[in-house]
Amino acid sequence: MQVRKTNYTVNATPLFEVLTEEEIEAIYFSALTVLYETGVRVYEEEGIELAHSGGAIVGDRDEKSALVKIPPWMVDKALATLPRKVVVIGPDRKHKMELYKNQAYFGAGSDTPFTIDPYTGEHRRATYRDVKHFAKLAQALPNIDFHMSLGIVQDVAVGTYDRWQYLAMLEGTNKPINITAVDLEGLRDQYEMALIRVGGQEEWRKGPIFSLYIEPVSPLSHSEEVIQKLLFASDHEIPFVYTPCPLAGATSPCTLAGTAVQALTESLFGIVLSQLRKPGAPLIIGGLMSNMDMQTTVYCYGSPEMALLSAAYTQITKWLGVPEYETCGCSDAKLFDEQAAMEATINTATAALIGGNMIHDVGYLEQGLTSAMEMMVATDEIIDRVKRILRGIPVTDGTKALDVMDEVGPGGHYLDHDHTYSRFKTEIWRPTLTDRQNWENWEKAGSKTYRQRCNDKVIQILEAETEPLMDEAMYKELRRICELADERHKHEELDVQLFV
Repeated sequence: MQVRKTNYTVNATPLFEVLTEEEIEAIYFSALTVLYETGVRVYEEEGIELAHSGGAIVGDRDEKSALVKIPPWMVDKALATLPRKVVVIGPDRKHKMELYKNQAYFGAGSDTPFTIDPYTGEHRRATYRDVKHFAKLAQALPNIDFHMSLGIVQDVAVGTYDRWQYLAMLEGTNKPINITAVDLEGLRDQYEMALIRVGGQEEWRKGPIFSLYIEPVSPLSHSEEVIQKLLFASDHEIPFVYTPCPLAGATSPCTLAGTAVQALTESLFGIVLSQLRKPGAPLIIGGLMSNMDMQTTVYCYGSPEMALLSAAYTQITKWLGVPEYETCGCSDAKLFDEQAAMEATINTATAALIGGNMIHDVGYLEQGLTSAMEMMVATDEIIDRVKRILRGIPVTDGTKALDVMDEVGPGGHYLDHDHTYSRFKTEIWRPTLTDRQNWENWEKAGSKTYRQRCNDKVIQILEAETEPLMDEAMYKELRRICELADERHKHEELDVQLFV
């Protein structure tokens, strides 16, 4: 029988915190001050009127926008109806994300203009085939829970690439998808595609098969396209991520606390507007926050500041009781190399330890401008390694193993003991890509580097035979929506389509 001492405390997982509760409150109430006294600039008339009808103060109008100030009571009212749990499922109904406090799910990033060809190593523009291949990787990797495109489809019309991206992802994976949309028209088309894929609006209501990424413009601005997508998503029960992307020292204060205050201000406006539109509208707030490198002027994806800001924002959202969008598995490196692996490991560990919910950007290189399949498979194993750390060290009579030590005694060994056989597969983490051989055996196995082993796994997954995820009739119906969009945008430049 397990005997406990009085007031015995158990750490189920390791603990990691950046902010105290008092600091969280200070950031939150400061955001309320900015939202009420400084306000936000809104560039969409329907959004302006909706905020005004709900109690906002509207002023400083021009032809395109108005300054909107939100009293604190409006935030309180919005938070009261905002769902504390958001569910997104895969088209097969087997893969599901339940986003709420401390429930961690990992997935890719989206919309990189460039990718690195896993066969040639060429750095080139992304295509439909690349997006489909990334989705196939996501389907095969056990620690990738949801997917984003990891490429912009650039062998179609500029104004329709988002539909083709969604089709490519649906071809490759049955896991939940987080889409992007060029504009309101693109969102409508993808929603129609999703209804076809899932079997109609009633099936959608049982569990939406995508969430939508929406990004307000820092500092403190909400564009016409952003507000239109927010309103459509709220009307149609589409879970959406409302994630500001402030850049400390450029589009937000240089101090990390100031950047967190501004990001939260921008997020809170999205919450208020969505709940005014439709109380209960499902929303995930993010904070893709980082710093500008003052030498290169780039948006850093591998900096310690990004990891700190992401962790701090996660704590704030948990305090608010709002599902949260986090970042990991990304780097500023140009290739999948030692820098990429190091930065991905650090930001994956901090995101998991702090308890992020929807943790994205796995596979990003070069500040989100380039994607690499090797980065994706490597981060899958990094996530698995971190999950082992999250399991911590349970201390029980069974795990202390005093009886086993007594049986083996001084000078013995544990290799053939039942305790070892019954526990080593669950107690001791086993890598699939990390090499632990001695030099001689490593040479006999081909002397492959970590990068080469990751590339081998990519090729293995891409070339494996898999069953189609939808029948031909459904594929043609979905493709027809994309083709109709192309027809509407035929005045735009359209390259030759080579969809494989």
